[in-house]
Amino acid sequence: MLYYLFTYLYDNYGLPGAGVFRYISFRMALAVITSLIVTTVYGRRLIDYLRFKQVGETVRNLGLEGQMQKAGTPTMGV
Repeated sequence: MLYYLFTYLYDNYGLPGAGVFRYISFRMALAVITSLIVTTVYGRRLIDYLRFKQVGETVRNLGLEGQMQKAGTPTMGV
C-alpha cells in the first residue's frame, strides 16, 4: 500500500525521497526492520502467554545438559 502511495506522490508531485520505495531492496529492508521490532516488542509477551495457557512440549531426558530447561517452552510444530 505504501508503494502505491509513494509512487503516486513521486510521479505527480515530485516528492523528494519518495522514489526510494521503488527499490525492492529498500522495501525488503523495511520489512526486516518492522519484523524485528514487532518480534522484540511482542515476542516475550507471547511466550509468557502460551506458557500461562500451558501450551508447550514435553522434553525427553536424553542426558544432554540444559535440555530440561526447555521443558514447557511453546514450539511451532508437532
